[in-house]
Amino acid sequence: MNKFTWIIGIGMALSACHNSDNDYEASGVFEATETLVSAQGSGELLRFDVEEGMELQAGVAIGYIDTIQLHLQKQQVRGNLQAAAARRYDVERQIASLRQQIATQRKEQQRFANLLKDNAANQKQLDDIEAQIAFLEKQLSAQKETLHKTNLAAGGDILSLEAQLALLDDKIRKCIIASPVGGTVLAKYAERGELASQGKPLFKVADLTQMDLRAYITADQLTRLKIGQTVRVFADEGESGRREYPGKITWISDKAEFTPKTIQTRDERANLVYAVKITVRNDGYIKRGMYGEIKLESEE
Repeated sequence: MNKFTWIIGIGMALSACHNSDNDYEASGVFEATETLVSAQGSGELLRFDVEEGMELQAGVAIGYIDTIQLHLQKQQVRGNLQAAAARRYDVERQIASLRQQIATQRKEQQRFANLLKDNAANQKQLDDIEAQIAFLEKQLSAQKETLHKTNLAAGGDILSLEAQLALLDDKIRKCIIASPVGGTVLAKYAERGELASQGKPLFKVADLTQMDLRAYITADQLTRLKIGQTVRVFADEGESGRREYPGKITWISDKAEFTPKTIQTRDERANLVYAVKITVRNDGYIKRGMYGEIKLESEE
């Protein structure tokens, strides 16, 4: 009789545990948004102050790639830029002499026209002056056109060289290594002194102060959820139980899928579910890959 009672007690305990698990309406795994930072330049890693577990601030330099070749190219382009600028002419100064000659000839034209009225000069003299004025004006027009074309060519060279300088400056800036986001270094893929190339992964970083629980809900539960809704999130706490956190739904999938094999039992994995993401403020106890559950009601 005692043996029978003991068996019934065990069965009731197991049933209670099962009912406790069913209190949670969805479960999933905690994850963080990871950012893989790659090299944007090529060259030797002269400095790389990164270690796994280190906290990084967004935009703060933590290393740099050798830029000697880029600085030498900048000096070369600057020299070419000075040479191109020297080829530009001050048009007005260049044609000032011709303008003065034309002005002088026009005065002579007026003087001989007056003399001609008084029969003190002949028509040929006036015609010669007018021909000289026409020649000088054509010469002025041709010189202005030549100078303008020369300046346009020099201006084009200057624009091209300035663009090269801007490109080199951009390459130099990209040789400075910094994390685009603040967070914790999860993995390190390079060491100081190694040769970096554009696109080579350097380290992986994630903001662990804010975690996402990717959980899976049924179609019936879907009608009870909306973006921005607050839910209760429970994270494993080892043998001592679970920690409770307030969470906010930030994403709901619009496509049904089969429950991942890592979630729930084989029968439940055959069900079609919807993935949701619940953002939780991490107090340091939530780890990536840790299991968690949610309750949709606001209170127990």
